[in-house]
Amino acid sequence: MSVPNIPSKINSYNVYNDAERLIGVGDEVTLPDFEALAETISGAGILGELDDPTVGHFSNMEMEIPFRLLDNEATDMLDMTRAVQLTLRAAQQTLSVEGNTEFRQLRVVVRGKSATLAMGSVQSGNPMDTSVTLNMSYILIEVDGNSLVELDKLNPTFKINGVDLMQRVREMT
Repeated sequence: MSVPNIPSKINSYNVYNDAERLIGVGDEVTLPDFEALAETISGAGILGELDDPTVGHFSNMEMEIPFRLLDNEATDMLDMTRAVQLTLRAAQQTLSVEGNTEFRQLRVVVRGKSATLAMGSVQSGNPMDTSVTLNMSYILIEVDGNSLVELDKLNPTFKINGVDLMQRVREMT
């Protein structure tokens, strides 16, 4: 049995829009949280209350894309008639049990529509700290080509480690 590498850090990353690297992106992109929609159940046989998540259903997911300056890379995303698709590619740095540094690929694909354009501020010698916030309808997270999580809100699909948890539901409806 092989011992897995110890995850260490993101060594480097880039953001791509339609296969073209965005060059104005800021230092850090925060990935969205998965917050399951749930209903509280109570009654006979249950001690008190229990929140029961609805499989595959999540609250609105937002992702903020920071830009150093306000330019067409940010304003192009403001076109609300079309979805924005972004791909984040990162090199994850890991340590082997021998102490060797090794790398694996992280790929995150997101799709959504613009919700907010924060234009930032103007000050001599400083970035503007512009950002675009997307309301996401799709996210795929892969490590070394293996799908960890895929959620497609518009084509009801929710996969964990390649297993579609919504398949039986789609067959019944």
